[in-house]
Amino acid sequence: MKVPAVKPYFWVVKLLTTAMGEAVSDYLVNDVNKYLAVVVGFILFAIAITWQFRTPTYRTWPYWSAVAMVAVFGTMCADVMHIVLGLPYTVSATFYAICLIVTFVVWHRSEGTLDIHSIVTRRREVFYWLAVIFTFAMGTALGDLFATTFHLGYLSSAFVFAALICVPLIAWRLGVNPVLTFWVAYILTRPIGASFADFFGMPKDISGAGYGHGAVSVVTLILVLASFIYMSRTGIDQPEPASPAQPPYGHPSYGQPQYGQPQYAQPAYGQPQYGDPRQGQPQYGDPRQGQPQYGQQQYGQPAYGQPQYGQPEYGQPQYDPSQYGQPRNADPRQGQQPPYADPRYPDPRQENQGYGNQGYGNHGQGDQGYGDQRDYRQP
Repeated sequence: MKVPAVKPYFWVVKLLTTAMGEAVSDYLVNDVNKYLAVVVGFILFAIAITWQFRTPTYRTWPYWSAVAMVAVFGTMCADVMHIVLGLPYTVSATFYAICLIVTFVVWHRSEGTLDIHSIVTRRREVFYWLAVIFTFAMGTALGDLFATTFHLGYLSSAFVFAALICVPLIAWRLGVNPVLTFWVAYILTRPIGASFADFFGMPKDISGAGYGHGAVSVVTLILVLASFIYMSRTGIDQPEPASPAQPPYGHPSYGQPQYGQPQYAQPAYGQPQYGDPRQGQPQYGDPRQGQPQYGQQQYGQPAYGQPQYGQPEYGQPQYDPSQYGQPRNADPRQGQQPPYADPRYPDPRQENQGYGNQGYGNHGQGDQGYGDQRDYRQP
């Protein structure tokens, strides 16, 4: 998973980074150079977000460095629309709100969830950071809108948003969708931190404490760095093992098949499968059904290479019908009579006996032909 566990410290560090981003952005834009500030802010933001994307799993410094730079650059984006382009805060707040809604809609249609614990793919991570950027920019515009346009002042605006953030907390306690309550609270943390930072950094004549943006930037930077060091050393920000999105890239979640590992009733590659009678194609035999395996002889079927009944091996004589009357070795397995024993015709090799054995002109031994054969001529 690419995001930390959501615990009380998560919201504390989130508030500190929003305050730091507001103070640093105001100092660079108002006290240094607004054009140079935007360029430097974008470069540092690109470096931090690239570092985060190149990290395969959640790590404290890459993730929270990206959040800190989003806080700085998101504030600059909101200030540029008001200071450089001269657009009122209502327009900038509405614009970033529309961008955030579009991001959520596309994210949900594409992935089916907005849960941050499902950030395990690159596309979901892109949606997540787009949402984070737009929440920071919109939160900055909302804070300035309440403080200046609605004339509540920075401290009063901070208290208003602090009261509003209790709504999703109570709703979550009552069983409302945790994903919805998380994102509502996440959006509201931005104007809270930004309003407190503006209160301490703005002059007194515009409802500020007058400490200056530079001093507030240094203090908030020290607090943010201290929180990063504490989390990295203690590991309290690491995702919980029971999280469904805990496995990093390339590792399937519980219950999902891994490549090369067969599932139940699914043999691995190269192993025979049981026959499917619907296909009409023979498969290897299923030993559970009492069927012979490949290469095993079935009843009444000799194995490969063995002679069949009635089919003598090479070199053995067979009965040749063209040589009638010539003896051949009979096949006793078939129960056949010798090939020369034809009951319709007499056997010429046997002695001729009985009536009808004297044929016409057949002068056998001791036989007489048809008629009187004595010679009556006178000498």
